[in-house]
Amino acid sequence: MKAKPPRNRAVPGKVTLSDVATLAGVDRSVVSRVINNDPNLNIRPETRQRVVDTIKKLDYRPNAAARSLRTARAFMFGLFIPDFANPVYAEIIKGAEIAAASLGYALMTASSAGVRLGRDHYIDLLAQGRVDGMLFAGDESGHDLERFRALGLPWLLVNRRIEGSRRYVILDDERGSRLAVEHLIALGHRSIAHLAGPETADTARRRRAGYASAMTSAGLPVDPRLIVHADYTPAGGEAAMATLLNQPERPTAVLAANVASAVGALHAAHALGLSVPADVSVIAIHDSPLASHLVPGLTTVRMPLSELGRRAIELLATREPGDDITETVTDPVEVIVRESTAPPA
Repeated sequence: MKAKPPRNRAVPGKVTLSDVATLAGVDRSVVSRVINNDPNLNIRPETRQRVVDTIKKLDYRPNAAARSLRTARAFMFGLFIPDFANPVYAEIIKGAEIAAASLGYALMTASSAGVRLGRDHYIDLLAQGRVDGMLFAGDESGHDLERFRALGLPWLLVNRRIEGSRRYVILDDERGSRLAVEHLIALGHRSIAHLAGPETADTARRRRAGYASAMTSAGLPVDPRLIVHADYTPAGGEAAMATLLNQPERPTAVLAANVASAVGALHAAHALGLSVPADVSVIAIHDSPLASHLVPGLTTVRMPLSELGRRAIELLATREPGDDITETVTDPVEVIVRESTAPPA
């Protein structure tokens, strides 16, 4: 007669909660409460550490489905972005994924450009309990967010604000633009143009404000003719840069609102037979691995995008759906000098 397998092994070779409890010398409930970070669990620090060490030693992985049923959570956060093609969002996603994993959650990411059903689809997922909260980095309206309030589910705007919203975490875009302009002024530039983002975008307004502030502080005029708005794409940047460079009095330097539009700006300068930085210097808000591989290498203002994603997840996980969240991630912000900026000829 064959011996029966141990009762605590539901699947041969699969480590169970009982295995961890037995080896750590504690009750199963203690292991469960350690895994779920129960704030009311009162045990000695050395006991908690022994449980944690045992979990690592046995490579124990909780049953996510059962855990979700017990806690009425999906252990999934959502992140909705405008477009995966924009390199800025890669850093935000990276930070958000790391933070979600550290909390025992997964991250579901989608874009309004690539999902046919768009925001309505994700609002429906929230209503069904498929995700525990949503981060929005796109173009959500007040009406969309009002639907979330009605559902009593957590949401947070990422690096953008809309009128009436008190739930957002943003970057210090004004400071980033000021640093960019100050870098150009230190090189000797006085005719500095701004290739701005969309006029309706909160980020574009903040970056334009930083540009104007730095120019005014240096005693330089803010010439409306040297501010051209475009979308955050290479095509938009190319068209706006062509407008700037075809003016009778061409600027000697340009601040681009983001890396994607700066790529288009470099192409426009080349198409007009101009050299960067000999004829015009170019600097962009946000850094990207591709910036150093452009010709010339693009000078940028590196912003804490990954930290923004991380902090957004932390706030979403720890604050109540009705709490006000108005936070600015300020550090680190630094100018990364490459070959696209130099003193004016």
